[in-house]
Amino acid sequence: MQFKALLATAADHAAVVDFDADDLMAGDVTVRIDYSTVNYKDALALGGGRIIQRFPLIASIDFAGVVEASGSADFQIGDRVVLNGWGLSQTHHGGYAQVARVPSEWLVKLPDSISTFDAMGIGTAGYTAMLSVLALEHGGLTPDRGDILVTGANGGVGSVAIALLSGLGYRVIASTGRVDQGDYLRALGAADVIDRAELSSPGAPIGPERWAGAVDSVGSHTLANVLAQTAYRGVVTACGLAQGLDLPGSVAPFILRNITLSGIDSVNAPKAVRQTAWARLARDLDLAKLGRAVSVIGLNEVRDTAAAVLQGRVQGRTVVDVNA
Repeated sequence: MQFKALLATAADHAAVVDFDADDLMAGDVTVRIDYSTVNYKDALALGGGRIIQRFPLIASIDFAGVVEASGSADFQIGDRVVLNGWGLSQTHHGGYAQVARVPSEWLVKLPDSISTFDAMGIGTAGYTAMLSVLALEHGGLTPDRGDILVTGANGGVGSVAIALLSGLGYRVIASTGRVDQGDYLRALGAADVIDRAELSSPGAPIGPERWAGAVDSVGSHTLANVLAQTAYRGVVTACGLAQGLDLPGSVAPFILRNITLSGIDSVNAPKAVRQTAWARLARDLDLAKLGRAVSVIGLNEVRDTAAAVLQGRVQGRTVVDVNA
């Protein structure tokens, strides 16, 4: 059996091809994929970043679909499932395809209220946003503690984080380089919008207390300034590196204000954590609100969209209909 797939054959080359199912990798569950998405990590992978570790490889770090064959007692034919991270698009064929074969340990059954389309409207970016919210809660933050800052607000993590946090009763400040698109962020639930330029340059080791916590997907000077302006016993989550891998800051916020910096790993999170995150997404995310932030493309449009993501020209979430 053959099916369509976006196959990367080099760090800077990928094309839609007819792929033979016999060439899929090992796994005890076969999934007929409905949708994938374009995350920042996907854009890096297709833009020559060091994400894909072997070639040729089908790209994409996530997918949602329906179980077609199963050798696992945990999954039955017809189950709707989602997969985020693990080895996808690094060492194992990913979600830009109509079929996937994967280890059952990597899969999570979707809650009844989340369709396969919704799952990729959320995507790894939204699942990461939920992991960030869980970390803020674990650190003791509640809406009465004060504002929550979301950096990279127009991106996938930022968009879903704003929708989640505002729905939970937090007052959200959105930081973006596209302040002219503030109406989009306010529609998601942001109470205030600030220019990312306020945070993106070198700053003081410690500054005024402006927010109780933050969800950061940017890194570098932005994260350092976010920490410097977080209130006493605040919590900041770090899940991205859009500005850079470095953290040119000071220990002052940690010592003087008892700030917690919580790293967010969506790739290798334990299954129980994933199940909790998807259950909370089903409960806490307004899918109608999210739907206003979702656009749909086909496999042939993925490469151009990935380039636009790296250039900061994509707003919200992009779902890939692999069967279009």
